[in-house]
Amino acid sequence: MKHTYRSRYFVLAIVFVAAANIWAAAEGPLPDPEKPGPYPVGVTTITFVDHSRSDPHTKGPRTLMTEIWYPATDDTHGLHPNRLSDFFLKGRSPELALLLFAGFGVELEEADKTFENFSVRDACIRDGEFPLLLFSHGNGGLRMQNAFWCEHLASHGYIVMAPDHTGNCAVTFVNGELVLFNNTREGRERSATDRPLDLSFLIDEMDKMNRGNDSRFLGRVDMTRIGAAGHSFGGFTCTWLVNSEPRVKAIIPMAGVAEDRKNYDCPVLLFIATEDATLSEERVTLIRQYYDDSKGPRYSIEFKDAGHFSFTEMYQLQPEFGDGVGQGHRVTNDEPLTYITMDKVYPLLNGYSTAFLGKYLKGQDGYASYLAENHLPEDAIYQAAP
Repeated sequence: MKHTYRSRYFVLAIVFVAAANIWAAAEGPLPDPEKPGPYPVGVTTITFVDHSRSDPHTKGPRTLMTEIWYPATDDTHGLHPNRLSDFFLKGRSPELALLLFAGFGVELEEADKTFENFSVRDACIRDGEFPLLLFSHGNGGLRMQNAFWCEHLASHGYIVMAPDHTGNCAVTFVNGELVLFNNTREGRERSATDRPLDLSFLIDEMDKMNRGNDSRFLGRVDMTRIGAAGHSFGGFTCTWLVNSEPRVKAIIPMAGVAEDRKNYDCPVLLFIATEDATLSEERVTLIRQYYDDSKGPRYSIEFKDAGHFSFTEMYQLQPEFGDGVGQGHRVTNDEPLTYITMDKVYPLLNGYSTAFLGKYLKGQDGYASYLAENHLPEDAIYQAAP
């Protein structure tokens, strides 16, 4: 009997290994994580309303204007790309144009001529089932502030949702009315509560769309594979979110983590800017400490000459913005500094994110070799503990 059992076990093992080898061969080589993926990308704006929560900024239910990037059908190739103004009621708000100039020094009409992206507005979503990612903007930021990252991940086969956190974004629209940034302590404290709830609500809403509430996304989303990323206050939001949201399986905080975090087991990829004047040296140290305290798979890349806004679209919007973009001064000794350039930051921000999410959301172990290496040793400090 033992001989028969072992023989059968041996045969089954051979079959299993052969099947695994066939599957691996069928998967083929993985796309270069630093370059756009194999899919064209669509982008659309949807407003979601959470009737279970009230919003003091609008005196109505919590309302989130949300951008969604997604893999599009092949006939999207060659169509006119999205313009910057298309994110803002398709350029039909002169008040917003004035606010962008006042707040960021951005001339919307001029920025439309130079803003680079390859997403096509309202393109058809392609067939398939794709993991879901959430992106949370910074304090006073905008849902499109990391459009380059969102569309890059969509091109690699993800659906990416990025809301305006109403009351904590620079400006958003609710029922056609402008809602401005509430930059008060009370406003920020309220947003600290609202932000993780916003992301959990959007997961619920995408689940409903995936089940048929929106025919465009019917059956297109793998709700068992969900990740979250965010910049600054959005990085805080990621680390709060995993304390209460077991559906999120991996996080990517950029230039920010919360102090009152509890879940250290979730796979994490941290982006750190050494010369982050907005956070200060003390808070940058907290991000490094988050890496040290984490118990699950963890990765950290720290750009030596980056600042707070090096991980955003600010390079395109205002090339001399400072604190990571253009010229500035070192946090450590106040020496003049030319910050690291977009052509160095974006490929690695995209590359490490694609490889990390590929491994921990899609099970693409072939990306382990990319994650094992510092791809910019002269400009960055890299740590990895898979």
